[in-house]
Amino acid sequence: MLPRTQTHRPGVFADAVRDDLIWSAATAGGCVETMSSACKGPAAAWCPATYNQRMLRSSLLAVALEVSTMSALTAAPALAPRIDAAAARVEQNVIAVRRDIHQHPELGNREERTAKIVADKLRALGIDVQEKVAHTGVVGILRGGKPGKVVALRADMDALPVTEQVDLPFASKVRSTYNGQDVGVMHACGHDAHVAILLGVAEVLAGIREELPGTVKFIFQPAEEGAPQGEEGGAELMVKEGALKNPDVDAIFGLHVTSRFAVGEIAYKPGGMMAAVDSFKIKVVGKQTHGAYPWLGVDPIVVAAQIVLGLQTIPSRQVDASLAPSIVTVGAIHGGVRNNIIPDEVEMIGTIRSLDAKMREEIHTRIRRTAESIAASGGATANVTITTGYPITYNDPALTERSLPSLRTSAGAENVKLVNAVLGAEDFSFFQREVPGLFFWVGTRPKDQTPEQAASNHSPLFFIDESGLGLGVRALANVAADYLTHSVR
Repeated sequence: MLPRTQTHRPGVFADAVRDDLIWSAATAGGCVETMSSACKGPAAAWCPATYNQRMLRSSLLAVALEVSTMSALTAAPALAPRIDAAAARVEQNVIAVRRDIHQHPELGNREERTAKIVADKLRALGIDVQEKVAHTGVVGILRGGKPGKVVALRADMDALPVTEQVDLPFASKVRSTYNGQDVGVMHACGHDAHVAILLGVAEVLAGIREELPGTVKFIFQPAEEGAPQGEEGGAELMVKEGALKNPDVDAIFGLHVTSRFAVGEIAYKPGGMMAAVDSFKIKVVGKQTHGAYPWLGVDPIVVAAQIVLGLQTIPSRQVDASLAPSIVTVGAIHGGVRNNIIPDEVEMIGTIRSLDAKMREEIHTRIRRTAESIAASGGATANVTITTGYPITYNDPALTERSLPSLRTSAGAENVKLVNAVLGAEDFSFFQREVPGLFFWVGTRPKDQTPEQAASNHSPLFFIDESGLGLGVRALANVAADYLTHSVR
């Protein structure tokens, strides 16, 4: 290769690489001059000068494509250092907001105070705000400085009817009424952290709005744990009321803190990550009689016991367990009032979990068949009611793959883990039914504890190591910014 002097503009990487590649192509074989008189006619195709000119044209085309690719790859990471720095600046405020919300938890569809905190904060950042979406939900719209796609980020806001047992200066002392019962109220699933994290992300992205090509929607959702009896709520109602419209969302991201993973870790799974959840009620009707003379009646308690056992053969024997795990659990049985009276009827309730849509339908069919057939064999009848709940939380595989570099930038590649699906459920799945989505775990377990030692989500002892909240801010901000940046190319 012939020596050359540096002609590109100092500090402009793409120009430097382009010039180097062009010079390398032009000097291939040691010839850059035009064709001589000796290279005319049929022999011209094999003349070194002619060959080099053809190679030069091919190389220039390849260089143009490569420089275009490098420009795309080098522009997006430029935002990552700014996001990291901004996330570090807002971290203490994120912790303070989380503690405030933790100390003042609110049940589903009653998140009035939390919603006001969210709306006031978004407005202070110059973000357009829509309130009272699906009762108490809040939607913020941040328009970037350049045209582009629309990405949504979601946090749930509701607490649980759980009495807190964690010894914290900001522990919840709140009591409320839940379905007619007096209960303690606690953020036992980390939704206080989700709200605080997403408010931190809003502040980070508002600070770089001029560089963002597109729009970010911040969705603060009520009632993820379920609406009170007789009410609608949650993600399904937010979708109905247009949370993903005007402007239309192209992709959505969400996270969940968990004690299953240590601080600093992110876990994900493409495809089905969390189960669909449905509930069932089975009423077994027999014939009441004296407990000393069971042959004079039909014992619904014995029939119900046989149905409980029969239901367990559905996930273990009747559906393909190698395809995806599933669960049929009977959670409560009620029947009878005295020890010597065989009652007329028994009622049982339970939950169904599945990770495959076709299998979900098949399980429903088999529950009805199993209960009705066993009841008939004992001379009783079984009335089966199945209520569908949340769909499968399904991470779009292509969106998951393109988001992995953002997650690895945020946590370090060694801390981003591919994990198995779980049979818990999430109503984030209603958003994913409408647009491609990615939902992932953020670890908040203290590093000196094992998963077995740490209290799980929904426990009155559930504890969050707040040093893990900053990773949540970085991860959501990076996946949103990178999605918008890469989508315009």
